[in-house]
Amino acid sequence: MHRGKEGKPIRNNLGVFNYALSILPLVFASNPLLANIPGLEPKKDWDLDGYIKYMATYAIPETQPNTLDHLVHNRINFEYRFSPNWRVNIGMRNRVLWGDVADIPIYADLVALDNGYFDLSKNGRNNDVIVNTQLDRLNVSWQQDDWGARVGRFRINWSMNTIWNPNDIYNAYSIYDFDYEERAGTDAIVVSKNLGFADGLALVFSPAKQSGQDSTALRYFANQSGWDYQMIVGRSRLDYVLGIGFSTDIYDAGLRGELSWFDPVKPTYLGVPTEQTAVASVESDYSFGGQRSWLGRLAWLYISEPQEVASALAYLNLPLDAKTLSFTHHTWYTDVSFDLTPLNRLTFSASYYDDHSYFIGLSNLYSLANDWQLLTVVQNFGGAADSVFGEEPTTLLFANIKYSF
Repeated sequence: MHRGKEGKPIRNNLGVFNYALSILPLVFASNPLLANIPGLEPKKDWDLDGYIKYMATYAIPETQPNTLDHLVHNRINFEYRFSPNWRVNIGMRNRVLWGDVADIPIYADLVALDNGYFDLSKNGRNNDVIVNTQLDRLNVSWQQDDWGARVGRFRINWSMNTIWNPNDIYNAYSIYDFDYEERAGTDAIVVSKNLGFADGLALVFSPAKQSGQDSTALRYFANQSGWDYQMIVGRSRLDYVLGIGFSTDIYDAGLRGELSWFDPVKPTYLGVPTEQTAVASVESDYSFGGQRSWLGRLAWLYISEPQEVASALAYLNLPLDAKTLSFTHHTWYTDVSFDLTPLNRLTFSASYYDDHSYFIGLSNLYSLANDWQLLTVVQNFGGAADSVFGEEPTTLLFANIKYSF
């Protein structure tokens, strides 16, 4: 039994207890510090976060003059929960770009490009400055027991791998684009059903602006004896698609793989013959641990019918899909990373293509303070004289400072 200063028992003093409960809201309102005590803060129906960052890019091509470009990138993420079952998510991406690249006639159009059913990207321009605003997340979701549904613009992540994702038929991305960590979204409707602890189904319909190019796919995923696996069947724009993927650990090394088979709906498209295409990728990673937290990765990508690209500039700037993850039959990738200090991580990476193109990268992520990060990156694209990257060898230097809120 607890006693007050005068020795009187207070354990059963309901009057004092009820009075304390009645003034708690007033105490929290008058003292915000108390309201932030874990477990005592009032539950919010909404969350708001994001970041703002500045990036300078210095390009050193071998056959052209050097260029300097600037980017201010702001992101705002908002979620509102109407009830335990219903919520809405909005993600806005705002960019301000200026420098030498803004003088390229088509660059503003590339910045404003929106591949969704709805065009939610708008440009503004003031002299040599490009301002772009895009909604890449705008959706409403519902969850009830084992059933769920979502409609709007959101990311559909069906990948097992971390480098190349043949199963990611909705949201493929370039491994060289480090400035867009959220990745693009898709305008779609998804209905999902949990079948067990790690088993489930998801059915997705994504409309297309072009007639006859809607996408519909069904995914089944499960876990068996330490193996995560999935199967995908459906249609992806101009192709019927069948895919499988897996993820597991063998002797403490991560092992993942994906395979997708694309069968054209029509024998020709815009007068060009279409072809059946197989895309496969296998990767492995291993954590060596230790004081430096060493981590190594290897990956291989195969495309049976790679599509030709006009130039390295076009390939690196245009949106990709699961069939255009590379421009050669075989592509290899490796990286190794470790901590220089607990606040400073260094990563070396490289990729090699069948046409003798290569990429070499070095990045350093440094935590400056709470919510502040500095990322410096060096990217070198080169190769044989007749290769895609070798036609115009280029070195890119990036300095990126980011504040998160």
